Amino acid sequence: MGKLKFWVGALLLFTMACRPQPESPPTPIAIQIETGTAVSPDLLPTSILPPTLTPVIPLDVTRNVDLYFPIVSGEDTPPTPIPPPPTAVPLPTATPVPSLDFTAVAQELAANGQELAYVKVGFHVGVGGNSDGLDEWMLALDAAGVPFFLKSVDNAQPILFAQQLMRQSGVPHVLVYRKTGKNEYDYDVPNYDLSPQQAAEIHWNAHISNFPPELDPSLVWLETINEVDKNRSEWLGQFAISTAELALRDGYNWAAFGWSSGEPETEHWESPSMLSFLRLAAQHPDRLAIALHEYSYINESIGDGYPYKIGRFQSLFQIADQNGIPRPTVLITEWGWTYQSVPDEARAIQDISWASRLYAPYPQVKGAAIWYLGNGFGGIANETQRLIRPLTSFSLNNYYAISPQAETAPIFPEQHAP
Repeated sequence: MGKLKFWVGALLLFTMACRPQPESPPTPIAIQIETGTAVSPDLLPTSILPPTLTPVIPLDVTRNVDLYFPIVSGEDTPPTPIPPPPTAVPLPTATPVPSLDFTAVAQELAANGQELAYVKVGFHVGVGGNSDGLDEWMLALDAAGVPFFLKSVDNAQPILFAQQLMRQSGVPHVLVYRKTGKNEYDYDVPNYDLSPQQAAEIHWNAHISNFPPELDPSLVWLETINEVDKNRSEWLGQFAISTAELALRDGYNWAAFGWSSGEPETEHWESPSMLSFLRLAAQHPDRLAIALHEYSYINESIGDGYPYKIGRFQSLFQIADQNGIPRPTVLITEWGWTYQSVPDEARAIQDISWASRLYAPYPQVKGAAIWYLGNGFGGIANETQRLIRPLTSFSLNNYYAISPQAETAPIFPEQHAP
């Protein structure tokens, strides 16, 4: 009997120890920020409204741009969020930054039958590098109610910080996470030697088994592949369908492909399986997206080769329109000039201003991440870091008035030419 009591007591203690503990609420954040009409620095333009839309020649997407960038080491059931970690990342108080009153701006535009679009250009971060000031950028935009776009590779901390802001403020920031590296599988691209379905399962399991547990998949886009082989369109379409089904099943938001700047070609979007995937993505715009990269490849002209490099997302929308498919959600997860340098601050903000006008009329384009605040690549992080402060000011003092019909308006790329 004594042994029986001992084992019963031990079992009770074990059960109590394994019982889930109640989740602690996140630490509240106190944010103060001035609102009202602000004056931008001299190098920053004031609020810009897009020009009147005029039909011009549609985009010729047949031009081939064989440039490759370096690989870096709706109606469905809502996903089940992963609980936050027991210890939340402490959030500092925002430093006041002059900003427009975007609530008043939105009301004024609505009275004129227009909608408000924000600056959509954000940052791409990674491990190491130089991201000093990134938290202040996030805090300032969040306090003003301005959504920001943030992509991180192999570093969950900036996404966790943004996730906490998002939970507390409700501002719909767009967050993207990706893991890199090689093991018994390759995190960057799937195994093309397998069937698309088998490759999708192996690749998907590799990524979700390494998805940071502190991140909430209902708030973060998971990007699993980077700069795929455009000549495998039919295989990739089947792979994307299989991966999308796994993402929907497991409660993740998934961004597909990560096409290199200047890719793919028109015929690659129009393979049978690729069109089927676009239809599936259009059915789940909050859960499935297309990841694109848009670079000029030179610092001297951000619009070089437009619209075949930067602006190439328009060809995807044209093809969707031609096939009766609603335009899918697009995440431009790498954006910029070259992979080792950026222009000086004044030139960079001028280029960002043009790109912001380009992306504003397309609600499906959720944002573009400036390359790069992480380690390596000629120390580009030190140059990119200098853009954080001026981009903060630019984002808080500029907006775009768009038509409620912008989601389906005809595409005329020449109206946005630099």
